[in-house]
Amino acid sequence: MGLAEALLRELPGTMTALTKGEISEWRATLVCRETACLTVRDRREVDRRLAASLPTLSDKQVAASARRLGYALDPHSIVERASRAVEDRRVTIRPAPDTMAVISAVLPVVQGVAVYAALTRAADAARASGDPRSQAQVMADTLVARATGQAEADQVPVEVQVVMTDATLFAGANTPAEIVGYGPLPAGIARYLLARLHPETALWLRRLYTEPRTGRLVAMESKRRRFPKAMRRFFLARDQLCRTPWCGAPIRHADHVRPVHWGGPTSLANGQGLCERCNQLKEADQWVASAGPDGCVVTSTPTGHHYQSLPPPRLGELLRFEIPREPVQAA
Repeated sequence: MGLAEALLRELPGTMTALTKGEISEWRATLVCRETACLTVRDRREVDRRLAASLPTLSDKQVAASARRLGYALDPHSIVERASRAVEDRRVTIRPAPDTMAVISAVLPVVQGVAVYAALTRAADAARASGDPRSQAQVMADTLVARATGQAEADQVPVEVQVVMTDATLFAGANTPAEIVGYGPLPAGIARYLLARLHPETALWLRRLYTEPRTGRLVAMESKRRRFPKAMRRFFLARDQLCRTPWCGAPIRHADHVRPVHWGGPTSLANGQGLCERCNQLKEADQWVASAGPDGCVVTSTPTGHHYQSLPPPRLGELLRFEIPREPVQAA
């Protein structure tokens, strides 16, 4: 909608080229994006100067030309926009097909180019010395090794919580494992990843128990005001992502469903994993959360709506028909 409004009211030349089929919608989006910080008058001037050459420019050339013209007309707004963008630098992760993950970093251009150049030089040097890996593989392995401080990319020293049943780990069962914050992982690959760890790589096994009827993780109690580290790990393993129904962001806070100042206990039954934004939002007026059975959380909003959130299905639920009478021990 925003693109349509801008094309109709402020970028007539770009709109004409798009209507004639001379440029793609993406190229029109680039013009709109790169001139968004300009005044209407300057934006129309950039559009007028670009209109004739739009059909002959590549996507990169369109974006660069729009930025160049915008800087010439209003350098202060471009600089201000760039300074705000630097504050938005970040690193994110999202699942990719075939048990892969995509790590993305939004960095200032100089830092981004420097990182890529360093990885490229490392790959070129390795290839020149006879390394059989492809350039892309060397760059990826070098990134992991330098970010984690390990000599080998697959010997990661930070804690990665792989949750699997004892049958999957020791007896060759096919029930998928899960990586906290990522999602399901085929059983065979989980065993392979653990089996190939270097002997000096730290490895911990923690026992988690599920309730035999529901398959939910067993509760833990505490009288502390703050959730202990072990309980926070429990929330990460149980909830995976922020428990607010419409969110899905990574967990940042171990939160009391019923706040302590309302008499809420520090217990697993009254705890949940939330992102920072949702944890702050639930403290606003007329936002009320209450805990139910099996880890259920009911959130009531100022509009009078009620949303029910359950933890994602756990491994015990997948196995409760295989082992119906005994609690399932997971590692």
